Amino acid sequence: MSTYKYRVLVASHIHEKAIELLRSNGFDVTVREEPSEDELASMIKGFHALIVRSKPLVTKRVIESSDVLKVIARAGVGLDNIDVEAAKARGIEVINAPASSSVSVAELAVGLMIAVARKIAFSDRRMRLGEWPKKQAMGIELNGKTLGIIGAGRIGSTVAKICRLGLGMNILYYDLGRNEQLERELGARYVDLETLLKESDVVSIHVPLTPETQHLINEKRLRLMKKTAILINTSRGQVVDTNALIKALKEGWIAGAGLDVFEEEPLPKDHALLKLDNVVLTPHIGASTVEAQEKAGIEVAEKIIDYFRKHGA
Repeated sequence: MSTYKYRVLVASHIHEKAIELLRSNGFDVTVREEPSEDELASMIKGFHALIVRSKPLVTKRVIESSDVLKVIARAGVGLDNIDVEAAKARGIEVINAPASSSVSVAELAVGLMIAVARKIAFSDRRMRLGEWPKKQAMGIELNGKTLGIIGAGRIGSTVAKICRLGLGMNILYYDLGRNEQLERELGARYVDLETLLKESDVVSIHVPLTPETQHLINEKRLRLMKKTAILINTSRGQVVDTNALIKALKEGWIAGAGLDVFEEEPLPKDHALLKLDNVVLTPHIGASTVEAQEKAGIEVAEKIIDYFRKHGA
């Protein structure tokens, strides 16, 4: 690589090892965590690469304010906060770290299943109030139950493996195409979405947000599920119709839910979900592990280094 220092703006908190990797490869790295849109637009000039996580938003305005920007990197899986079309129009490469958080998100999904099935959060809340809710905390075993995976990519497949090999669950899955490896290794069965919802004891969602997946789980589909079923969502909040889910939880169409993502984030303090005992909520922490953040940071750093080795500025 040239001795000229390409400039990288790190606009979110990323692992220190990623920053060290960039600097050791001749990059001039500036860290300014989560600037506003105005601040980012005013400071983007002169930077050849930009690294973000889920924040800040990299809008068309920010992109058009740049002059030498060549790469926008998301140290994570999705690209929801980046105007990809505006970047493409300027010839700017957009990259991410799709494999970095698979294990972390999968483990959280399984944790939510167990927490709902065994009423862990409910019991904890009641005990802190001085109660002993032994009778109300009657739960269910997951062993021998059927898990339905919606989206059998990296994360969905990892969830399926943990639940099949670790918990003895039977696996159904629905996706746009078949995952023959999952079928071969785990005995998973490929079914349509309606069949999956009707037959599963636990449904876990692992799809990206697209026009086709917006409110994929709606009132009609929630009504297909067993009254004893649990819904888990660690993908994107907009994949589930929140109002329909609240109705399902209140009226007993399903037994419970575990949610890490929401249509509105942060969740408002008076939100109806907060008042329900049969739902476990976490604040979008699927990828919030030390290991996932290290992997994500290093993966995008390596991709930036590789890009400038090949293309220069």
